[in-house]
Amino acid sequence: MSAITSQRRRQRLPRHLTKPRNGLIAALDVGSSKVCCFIARADANGQTRIIGASHQVSHGMKNGIVVDMDAAETAILNAVHAAEQIANETVRSVSVNLSGGHPLSRTVGVEVPIAGHEIGDGDLRRVLEQTASLNGDDPSERDLIHTIPIGFAIDGDRGIRDPRGMYGDRLGVDMHIITAATGAVRTLETVVQRCHLDVESFVVSAYAAGLAVLVEDELDLGVTLIDMGAGTTSISVFYDGAVIYADSLPVGGGHVTADIARGLSTPIAHAERLKTLYGSAIASAADEHDIVDVPQMGEDNQEIPNPVSRSALNGIIRPRVEETLELVRTRLTQSGVGHFAGRRVVLTGGASQMQGARELAALFLDKQVRMGRPLRCRGLAEAMTGPAFATCAGLIGFAVQNPTALPEPTPVLKGELSGLTGRLSQWLREHI
Repeated sequence: MSAITSQRRRQRLPRHLTKPRNGLIAALDVGSSKVCCFIARADANGQTRIIGASHQVSHGMKNGIVVDMDAAETAILNAVHAAEQIANETVRSVSVNLSGGHPLSRTVGVEVPIAGHEIGDGDLRRVLEQTASLNGDDPSERDLIHTIPIGFAIDGDRGIRDPRGMYGDRLGVDMHIITAATGAVRTLETVVQRCHLDVESFVVSAYAAGLAVLVEDELDLGVTLIDMGAGTTSISVFYDGAVIYADSLPVGGGHVTADIARGLSTPIAHAERLKTLYGSAIASAADEHDIVDVPQMGEDNQEIPNPVSRSALNGIIRPRVEETLELVRTRLTQSGVGHFAGRRVVLTGGASQMQGARELAALFLDKQVRMGRPLRCRGLAEAMTGPAFATCAGLIGFAVQNPTALPEPTPVLKGELSGLTGRLSQWLREHI
């Protein structure tokens, strides 16, 4: 088992059960349109300050997966090197986002006997280690990315956030498990390792973005987060302080750009410019009268105008955005967790900045929608405080929360003997 596979199998503990991490932290957001690297320094209280940040045009990525390892490696190297130059530090390991690989999530419950004694860290380790065998998928096809405790129970009484110090006969936990396709995960891991970097952890993109842009009340009362990237649209639902659902769709802002390029016979670069400057997902009365010049693909003389009304441009944009939102609505309905999110939606990601996206999302999903920007990254340049950098900021937050603050679950507790003697000691403590 590789080092990263072992690391991925460590449980993700809720924030109230962990101690913040300090020191140098690096995050790497490998997207379909850009590669972004943040380097931060955290103090003993878990407060972070960004000391180096860079983003480069992405190559070798499509719909969140690697399609050209050499091109992706070069893009990652450039982004990390630029951030290192700014921070005047050398990065050894990074937390990496995962937006491809068809992430799947489910919630399962496990329970262990505690024989009426006071619950301590050892009991938490024991109940959490039971999740090692909960991945019902074929381990040769899917990797376990997250195992996240979303609620504890003592003797059937649920809703307990921290059971330590309490008493009971049986300790249970509801565990949210997220898996992803092994091939996509290991290919991305290999590309990062070819850049002489260790992968400290993989984090599903929608989970990371939520850590960056959601406020405490949204995390507790329920919210749906939609991270609209260039190649993928990631979905997550948060409730009672934890993520309870995560999914990803292989469609994003890059597909809108491609639709414009095909529909208006214009180069991709010009299609992106038209979308950004003139496009909208919501029509207006003036669209028929507003004319934009569209450069034609393959024309030597770009000065020859090709006037197109904004209504024609927006008529290409809206169907693709509607399709994306319809897929989001369908996935949320099928998941059965939509009611936990209430009527609150937060949009983030680069494609969410498209004019009219927020209004169309509110119309399609019948929910209150706001735009999400990174909230907890001090020292970040103004140009990198927008929704497009939410995932990278969230990766920093994930690393700071220190998912391994409690010792990694093992059959033998700290200070005990191994082998038969250790197992006998543990059995006596549980049953006597």
